[in-house]
Amino acid sequence: MVIELFKFKVAPDLGEDFIQKDAQIWTTAPVESPRFIGKEVWISPNDYTEVILIIRWVTLEQWKAIPQVDLQIIEDKFIKALRESYPIVDSAKYQVRKFPYL
Repeated sequence: MVIELFKFKVAPDLGEDFIQKDAQIWTTAPVESPRFIGKEVWISPNDYTEVILIIRWVTLEQWKAIPQVDLQIIEDKFIKALRESYPIVDSAKYQVRKFPYL
């Protein structure tokens, strides 16, 4: 499994709208794909302007196989719905490795 992490800074009064639009636009797009496992939205209880998205994919190859043009269409729709762009403050990808129990 591969996990991608995205951190955004969102105005406190727009955080809920950001999360709802993300669910409607970004989360629904990959749900039909067998390469998509799931997604979580993390909100810091100490900083409501921080929104972290955790997305799980079957493999890195399957995640990266999504055509860039498809991602741009979804991004354009998201920006239009929010009426502004929220840049990614931080991002990372992780490979999940399972170790046998001793």
